[in-house]
Amino acid sequence: MTGDILVFVEQRAGSVREVSYQLLSKANQICAELSVRLTAVFIGPKASFLSSDFYKKADRVLVLEDERFGDFNCEIARDVMVGIIKEQRPAMVLVGHTPWGMDLAPAIAAKTGLPLSTDCVDIKIEAGKVKAVRQLYGGKLFARVVFKDESKGCIFTVRPGSFSVEGYPDRMGEIVPIEAPKDLPEPSSRFVEYVDTGAGEVDITQAELLVSIGRGVGEKERIEEIQELARILGGVVSCSRPVVDKGWLPKYHQVGTSGKSVKPKVYLALGISGAFQHVAGIAGAGTVIAVNKDKKAPIFRVADYGVADDLFAFSDAIKKALKK
Repeated sequence: MTGDILVFVEQRAGSVREVSYQLLSKANQICAELSVRLTAVFIGPKASFLSSDFYKKADRVLVLEDERFGDFNCEIARDVMVGIIKEQRPAMVLVGHTPWGMDLAPAIAAKTGLPLSTDCVDIKIEAGKVKAVRQLYGGKLFARVVFKDESKGCIFTVRPGSFSVEGYPDRMGEIVPIEAPKDLPEPSSRFVEYVDTGAGEVDITQAELLVSIGRGVGEKERIEEIQELARILGGVVSCSRPVVDKGWLPKYHQVGTSGKSVKPKVYLALGISGAFQHVAGIAGAGTVIAVNKDKKAPIFRVADYGVADDLFAFSDAIKKALKK
């Protein structure tokens, strides 16, 4: 495989999205395996400022600073990216599997004719071939995707949280200002507004410690006890799907294939059985501690430490010890 690895760096509200750092980290690993270069692409009104320290994270940083790109528009971003791809001819294009990425990547693929695999949880190089890993049937199966022809390049969207952010090679990359195509057509769609999903929302993908509850919590009224434990530990409350289905916590707290993939340093699972769908969402967790009265609960198979006890007895003991 020849050609650069190209990463679309997503930004919103003046900051780079975490998934972009994850993609750059993975792309650096792939580049080292293939002995190719890494190119990052910034598009937006503050692209120069945001990209200023990225010369250490990529061999080249293409920066298109233009006020027209203040709010994401798929049609404009597509045309800019297509122009870059035609000129650079990268071996691989990585985009986050976010609302933006789910809009942008298929549009690029349709315009360029490049093969596309979406919602990937891993990308591997085996025998010189690129293989993407995707989850099927709610995370019960993992499928490997191989393109029949990747000679002209390929595109992947990657699920946020699939890769950890690790160190970058010691390098001094090049920042290259670029210009938008002069013949950009007027887009047929326009940005209206961002709508918050709700006051008090937490981003469980950013937490270093998650206290996660499952069906074993028993009733909604007792969740407050777990929230107190999370506050004492300096963590954030998350949950499995049954808790959301019962209406006990909002969807944005949910971990798993139908929720969010998380990578906390510590994941404390309280009263969670450990279904495939949930376990798939904590694959990147550092240390997993499981508490469940059922000694045969599947969660213990993936836990680093297990406690076969009532979750509230465990919670009370921890709170008592920490308050001393």
